[in-house]
Amino acid sequence: QVQLVESGGGLVQPGGSLRLSCAASGINFRIFTMGWYRQAPGKQRELVATITSGSSTNYADSVKGRFTISRDNAQNTVYLQINSLKPEDTGVYYCNAAFPLRGANYWGQGTQVTVSS
Repeated sequence: QVQLVESGGGLVQPGGSLRLSCAASGINFRIFTMGWYRQAPGKQRELVATITSGSSTNYADSVKGRFTISRDNAQNTVYLQINSLKPEDTGVYYCNAAFPLRGANYWGQGTQVTVSS
């Protein structure tokens, strides 16, 4: 059974920081591309950042220079370091695990990030 469990969300003031974690189980973590997506109220889910099995990273333009995605294959965990938070970063952040060659695509349950003064 595949599980992706996010943690680390919360309420933070503008300019603050958070570190999101996603612990994976039930998959061969090291071969999966891992990603973070977010969904703001009333908006579609959007890509935030991805990291491949080879640790190549990709970021949405809106988060470049502020967010950093990383992975620890020994811990089956992917992280998202979020700095210089803005109110528009508010939303539910979802962890994703993808291995397209096998048609595998899994989602976590999400963790809420709220940026407000």
